[in-house]
Amino acid sequence: MSRTFNSLSLLLFCLLLSFGAIAQKRTDLEKKKSELSKDIEYKNKLLNETSKSRKRSLNELILIKKKIANRQNLILTLKDEIGLLEGQIATKQAEVQAKEKEITELKEEYAKMIYYAYKTRSRYDQLMFILASESVNQAYKRAKYLQQYATYRKIQGELILEAQRELNKVVAELEEKKIEKEVLLKAKEREALNLSTDQEDKQSVLNELSSKEKELKEEIKKKDEEARRLQKAIQKIIADELKKQQKDDKGKFVLTPEAMALSSNFANNKGKLPWPTAKGVITEYYGEHAHPVLKGIKVNNNGVDISTEENAIARSVFAGQVSAVFVIQGIGKAIMIRHGEYITVYSNLKEVYVQKGDMVETKQQLGLALTDPEKGKTEVHFEIWKGQTTMNPSGWLYQFK
Repeated sequence: MSRTFNSLSLLLFCLLLSFGAIAQKRTDLEKKKSELSKDIEYKNKLLNETSKSRKRSLNELILIKKKIANRQNLILTLKDEIGLLEGQIATKQAEVQAKEKEITELKEEYAKMIYYAYKTRSRYDQLMFILASESVNQAYKRAKYLQQYATYRKIQGELILEAQRELNKVVAELEEKKIEKEVLLKAKEREALNLSTDQEDKQSVLNELSSKEKELKEEIKKKDEEARRLQKAIQKIIADELKKQQKDDKGKFVLTPEAMALSSNFANNKGKLPWPTAKGVITEYYGEHAHPVLKGIKVNNNGVDISTEENAIARSVFAGQVSAVFVIQGIGKAIMIRHGEYITVYSNLKEVYVQKGDMVETKQQLGLALTDPEKGKTEVHFEIWKGQTTMNPSGWLYQFK
């Protein structure tokens, strides 16, 4: 008996673990689905702002591509959720079948009891059954048996009712799961239609941009010139700061203890730094990469470009001191913040709220992002430097995507 009890306990424990894992997976899928839906909604908001310009742009193309990727992920998530529900439905259907079999067996047994009770329904028959005993002890046992049999019959009837209640509950849960599955199937179909629309939009923008090769090349040239002006300004500011910095016996620059501590804190937060905007979408990444439209053309970026909503605020990703506030032709105002040997740069700003020498905190507001009226896009350019070398922000910002 002890071995049987242990086996049942182990089975129950495994079932509880399985149900817990399924519930956790469902929760994770729901969370992922919610995040993807929010990402798509935000990209639609940015695209609506961009569409006001009535001029197709690379920014619009990249946003649509990212939205398509989100949509495809959302469809896969819905498929996973439907698969999970189908497993639960199969389990519930098996429960229903088992419970129906149990009720059938209980009813068959109960029917036999009723038949026997009918045959021995009279008090006389029961009395004769007892009196026919060969001994007093047997008579006592027969009387006890009749009493227990009546009690057992009553219990059997209650078991049938309880089993029926449990069956009704499982059937209701099964119907609920089927309704959930139908809702998810409709959502999946809706997202598939939306995906088809997104892909048509992407092709339309791509076709229009491909027909403007000369204009795109001029845009690349202009952006390269702006990037060079920004880089030159940053390097000059860094060089001027280094001239004022103390050197050791070997001629190497030495950081103050405070600057060393700040550098260490900044480095320890790699991968955990907040974004330079509260919301945004990366529309151009760090380093050299292929142009999204022109074949055989490479573009280079010393940082990342973050598309955000109109009137968005740029904010500091870490505590530090403002090294410089300056203006670059074509990309608006820029801010440099020093964090020991590290520097963060925020450009493409319309207004700035800080000045050189100010101490700033993490997430402190720095300035208003600039909106390009011709293309209808609002963008913040962000860079990270260590000494005189640029670094890839993807390794530093939290949940970079």
